[in-house]
Amino acid sequence: MKTTRIFRNSLFALVGLIFSASAWAHGGAAGTDTDQCKFELEKDHWIHYTAYQPKAYPAEEFCGNIPDTDSLIQLVFDYQDQRYRDRAIEFEVTKEPEGTRVFYQEPKKHKSGTVILNLDNGVPEAGKYLIHITLLQDSGERLDAHMSFKAGGGQPTSKGSYGLYALVLFAGLYITYLSHAGFKRKVDELMGKAKEL
Repeated sequence: MKTTRIFRNSLFALVGLIFSASAWAHGGAAGTDTDQCKFELEKDHWIHYTAYQPKAYPAEEFCGNIPDTDSLIQLVFDYQDQRYRDRAIEFEVTKEPEGTRVFYQEPKKHKSGTVILNLDNGVPEAGKYLIHITLLQDSGERLDAHMSFKAGGGQPTSKGSYGLYALVLFAGLYITYLSHAGFKRKVDELMGKAKEL
C-alpha cells in the first residue's frame, strides 16, 4: 500500500511540474516579457510578428523557425503602437548570407495596424532569412529593423509535447502497476532495493 501511495504522489508531482512549466513558458515574472516574436522598431515602440503556413500547418503559429520552404508563408505584423498606422513602412525578405531578395512590399501606410505579407510559394530553399522593416519618418529619414527566421527545418516537437508524452507513459505504467500482479511485484522489489540504498 505504501508503494501505491509513492506512485500516486509521483504522478501528482509529475503533473504539477508539467503544468507549472507550461504556465511559466512566457516569462512568469512580473515585468518580464520574453516574447521572442516581438521586436523594437524604435525605443519602447514594438511590433509583434507571427508566421503561419496555413496549407501545411493550419492553425499553428511560428516565429524563428518555419518548418517548410515550398508552402504558402504568411508573415503577420501587428503594430503595438498607434503611431505607426500613420507612417509608411516597407517590407523586404532576403535569403542570408547572400542577401538575395525573395519578397518586397513597397512603403505604404497600414491603418488597421496589421500587415499580412503573403509569400505564395514560400521561400526557395532551406536556410536563414532576414525580414527588413523600414519605417519612413516624416523627416524623410529611414529607420530600419530586422528579424531573422530559419525555414525548412521541419516541424519540431515542442517541449510541451514531450511532457505530455512522458505523462501518458507514466500513467500507462501506473495503470499496469495497479492491474498486473507480476509487474507490481517487480516494481515493489525494485522500490525495496532503492530504499536500502
